[in-house]
Amino acid sequence: MPSARRLLVATRNHDKLREIRQILQDSGWEILSLNDFPAYPEPRENGDTFAANALIKARRGFEQTGVLTLSDDSGLEVDWLDGRPGVHSARYAGDNATHEANVDLLLRELDGVPAEKRTARFRCVMALVGDKVEITWEGVSEGRITTEKRGCSGFGYDPVFWSPEIGMNFAEASAEQKNRVSHRGRALRDLANVLHNLT
Repeated sequence: MPSARRLLVATRNHDKLREIRQILQDSGWEILSLNDFPAYPEPRENGDTFAANALIKARRGFEQTGVLTLSDDSGLEVDWLDGRPGVHSARYAGDNATHEANVDLLLRELDGVPAEKRTARFRCVMALVGDKVEITWEGVSEGRITTEKRGCSGFGYDPVFWSPEIGMNFAEASAEQKNRVSHRGRALRDLANVLHNLT
């Protein structure tokens, strides 16, 4: 496949990569990941916003490989917690925290908070960097945090994030249902248009 049709997704996260490949499966682009570059030196994500972190990863990917690079930074913003965990979503319970540990900490912090005040949103900022290309955009999915985990699909905070658009927690939804309303799904649908124009 010609190099102009190759897209590097700057992640080794299997769950995230699976979602991206599902949504872009008919795009006509060859999707690579950092697993295709074992010696790739991953940068420190030390930005204080999702956009800053997404750009750090996308710029490094293009610099190291010369391949048009897509990255994203995403997380959960809970209104009761003044937007936390935010950019620290993946390591909310510690640097090497599991998904379960992060969710358990969140539920403890929201213990006793009534349903109407448990509003939250998933936010995803994507960055695309290549030759004379540097673009960022975002996707947002509004919902609220449930008092207990439900469902066994998805990952991260999906078991406690209830979406009014599908009437269930993300972890209860099929991949198709979730991708239709998710923050990453919305951002990726915009990416499809960007990629079409780049061709």
